[in-house]
Amino acid sequence: MKVAVASLEESHFDQLLGVADRVARERRYLAILEAPPPEHAFAFYRSVIADGQCHVALIDERVVGWCDILPSFGQARRHVGTLGIGIVPEFRGRGLGAQLLVTAIDVAWARGLTRIELSVREDNLPAKALYERLGFKLEGVLKRSMLVDSKYYDCHFMALLR
Repeated sequence: MKVAVASLEESHFDQLLGVADRVARERRYLAILEAPPPEHAFAFYRSVIADGQCHVALIDERVVGWCDILPSFGQARRHVGTLGIGIVPEFRGRGLGAQLLVTAIDVAWARGLTRIELSVREDNLPAKALYERLGFKLEGVLKRSMLVDSKYYDCHFMALLR
């Protein structure tokens, strides 16, 4: 089994959309509950390729996860990026998340970012532990931040400073 982390390329788009849809439909990890239509997703993917803002995890050249750190809106926040990550269930717990995060963080610092933010649902303890292991600090709790199937969830707001 060949494991790799690579910058997102157009050849990954179809597989990445499938991965994003699988993770979204778990209804636990992302703010979306299903992937957007391909034309919207592919336009977004093209927008992040230019800066190398998105990386994919590949197992035998098959996309099984992604990590992106997207720039925040506004000139006063141009030093800030927002982290997003997802891995299909059968490949979680194998170190891919850490590999993706380390690669994405290195690229973010090289791009001049000095702060990376994320929010993680309070019941996603493995992700929170990973973020803490990589140096992210809890900055607060976002009460009733997500609403899924008529149930509210708090999210932990975390950041990594350079």
